[in-house]
Amino acid sequence: MAVAKIAITLDQGILGEVDRLVRRHVFPNRSRAIQEAVREKVTRLSVNRLARECAKLDPKAEQAVAEEGMSGEVTSWPEY
Repeated sequence: MAVAKIAITLDQGILGEVDRLVRRHVFPNRSRAIQEAVREKVTRLSVNRLARECAKLDPKAEQAVAEEGMSGEVTSWPEY
C-alpha cells in the first residue's frame, strides 16, 4: 500500500488523547492512530451515504420491479 506524508493541525486536546492512546499501546504511534481514525470516519460516511440513498427508494415500487414478470415464470422453474 502506497502512503503519502502530510502535515495536519490538531487541537491540543485531541493530540493529548492521541498521545494517551499511544502511551497505553493502543496504537504504535501517532501516525497509525490518525490513519485508523480517518479510515474509520471515511468508511462510516460511505455506509451512511448508502443508507441515505436506500432510504430514498420507494419500497412498493422496488417490490413491484422485483416481482415484475415473476408470476408467469414460477411454473416454468425447474424443481430443486
